[in-house]
Amino acid sequence: MMSTRSNALLFLLLTITTLTACGFHPRGGDTLPVELKNVYLEGGSPALRDQMQQQLRTAHAQLVPLQNASMVIKLFGEQFQRRGVSLSERGKTNEYELIYRIEYELATPKDAVLLPRQPLEVRRDYYNDQQAILARDNEETVLRAEMAQQVVRTLLNQARFTLAKSEK
Repeated sequence: MMSTRSNALLFLLLTITTLTACGFHPRGGDTLPVELKNVYLEGGSPALRDQMQQQLRTAHAQLVPLQNASMVIKLFGEQFQRRGVSLSERGKTNEYELIYRIEYELATPKDAVLLPRQPLEVRRDYYNDQQAILARDNEETVLRAEMAQQVVRTLLNQARFTLAKSEK
């Protein structure tokens, strides 16, 4: 009969094997191709640049000056928009929709276009609690940061797929 320690070890081994077999990897632990290890970001708000820097750092990559870059991500027309979605009986907004729009282009440092200009849009809705004004403002700030994270993840994934496609 197996001891408790042996059972625990067997369970751990089976769990690890199952997780690796299904392709599981920790969030943020993505590895980037060599061409994305040194990225030059042209344009973008400070908040978006900060998010890009954080996600690249997590993937052991970095933002660099153009002369040291292996990939250029060009950003155009970044804009946040907030619009009311529903009204209360008193005519005050109950729900808002946040819309984050940006256009981007992927290129080499020598300005060869890898992916022509593309639109990217992220939307979020949130409830406007009339009683908790500070919480409402904080919720919008958090949502804007999450939207910037999603934009950066989408940009990096698109760059990864574009590079993979160009290699075939």
